[in-house]
Formats: sequence, structure tokens, C-alpha cells
Amino acid sequence: MIRKLAISAFALMAASAASADDLTVYSAGPKPLSAALAEAFTARTGITVNLFQSNSGKVMARYEAEKANPQADVLISASWGHAITLSGAGELMPYTSPNAETVPGSLKADDYVAQGAAAIAMVYNTTLDMPAPAEWSDLTDPAYKDLVTMPDPTASGAALSLVQGLATQDAEGTWKLLGDLADNGMIVPGANAAALNPVLSGARGVVFGAVDYIAIGQKAKGEAIEVVYPENGTVLAPRPMMIPATTDQPDEARQFVDFVLSDEGQALVADRMILPARTDVEAKRPGWDALPLIEFDYAKAAAEAAETQAAFKAAVE
Repeated sequence: MIRKLAISAFALMAASAASADDLTVYSAGPKPLSAALAEAFTARTGITVNLFQSNSGKVMARYEAEKANPQADVLISASWGHAITLSGAGELMPYTSPNAETVPGSLKADDYVAQGAAAIAMVYNTTLDMPAPAEWSDLTDPAYKDLVTMPDPTASGAALSLVQGLATQDAEGTWKLLGDLADNGMIVPGANAAALNPVLSGARGVVFGAVDYIAIGQKAKGEAIEVVYPENGTVLAPRPMMIPATTDQPDEARQFVDFVLSDEGQALVADRMILPARTDVEAKRPGWDALPLIEFDYAKAAAEAAETQAAFKAAVE
């Protein structure tokens, strides 16, 4: 028994030593993208990636829970506000990748940069007897009575960004619009999938504030849906990459960020129907020139997130 325990202990120490140079990446979905980037990075550099993949909330919860014994070398979130918050707290390592030259200034800072971005859209089921919507306000029409869903801004950073962007344009009009949508039977069932799934099944007709790359991917698989970007404007939901200041693998972490922003890495981002962060990499969905974007202050919006979520709740109840 003692010999078996000694062998087991030796095996654990050997495994620990073998993984000493591995890179630990915590990444929000989509899982196929996270896995593809990790696999390609390893093939390119020989550095093994220990990947934890989940939604943004769980990624950040794990990071916070491990602060006494930090594990993550790279964080990728689907919420730009997470990067702003961690940067403001001094928890990120400054780094500017040489591959970030064509990333727009609004999608990079001294200590974080976008992996890519989604745009927020309306997504409607084409099999139902209802008109095709063109603007956000169209969904308050009686033709869409009890047919609209929306992701919850307390569960979806993308939905929160949409509300923030619209409120930047016209705060009073935005709260009235949301109230009118609620009066027209709009439901707010949860995060992005919870809002999209009823539309895919035909139980509901249209999503107000869908993450576009998810819907584009579903359409490519044969779902009877269309994606609409209202001409009066929508917002981007950038996906920040960050290197925690506590990493013990700074060189490898910088190499990973460089790889994601390389031609190869950005092509993998594009393959998932996400808008590449680099404007010189071709998108496989509506690109930078095709999106009517609302410009707003992400840092100010992040600081006021709780206030915006409370205002949203008051408007739809």
C-alpha cells in the first residue's frame, strides 16, 4: 500500500511538472471557437492549452473564486464591461499586440483587446403570418402581439449593451419603447438562448435584441429565420481578451493573444460567424461597413450597468 501511495504521489508530481509550462485559458463560448483556437495555437507553438469554457458569468465567477490561488493566464469574456471593471481595479497586465494595429480604437485598450464582436439584431421566424420587422419600434405594433421575446439584460451582456446604446440616443424614448413592448406581450425569459429558442420553434415570432452570430449560424443550418439590423442603429457586443496580472505565464499569454489576432486566429473567429476584431480580415457575415452602429461610451455604460438594469426592470414590469 505504501509503495502504491509513493508511486501515485510521484505520478502526480510528474504530471504537475509536465504541465508547468501549459497555458490556462478561461473562455466564454462558443465552445467550438474556444476549442479551435486552443488546438490551432498548440499546433503553431507546441504550448498546451488547459481550456475552461463556459458562459461569461461562470468564467468570471471562477476567476473571482480563485483569487487566493490564481489559475487563469488568459480570460475571454462576452461582456466588454468585465474588461473595463478588471482594468479599473488594476487586475490586468498591460499588453498591446503587434497584430492589433487594425483593431478599431473603441475595441482595444492598454490591457485588453477584442477577440471579435457580435452585433445585436432582430431575428424573426419566416414561417409565421406576420410582417417582416424593419425597426425596433415596429415590434410594438398589434401585428406582433404576444410574439416578441427579449434576452434579459441582467443575464445577457449583449442585451444590456443594446439597452445602453438605445438609451444613449434617447433615454426617455427607450424606456417608453420597452414599456410598449411589454404591453404588447413581450416576454423576457432569460439569457440569449432562452429568447431565441421559442422563435426557432415557432412558439414566438421575433427576438428583440438577438446576438447575431448565433442566429446566423442557426440559419446556415436550415432554420427558417432572418436577421435584421434596424437602420436607426444597433450596437456591438465586443468579446474582450485579457491577461490577468497574476499570470505566471506572461510570455505564453502574450503569444496566445497575438495568435488570436493573427490572420489564422481571426479566420477562425470569422468561421463562427463572429465579426473579426481586425477590420482587414474578411467577415463571413455582415461586416463593419454593413452595420448601422450606435456609438456610446462603454466605460460610462459599464459604471452605470446596475442603474440601467433597474431602469429596464421598471420599464417592462
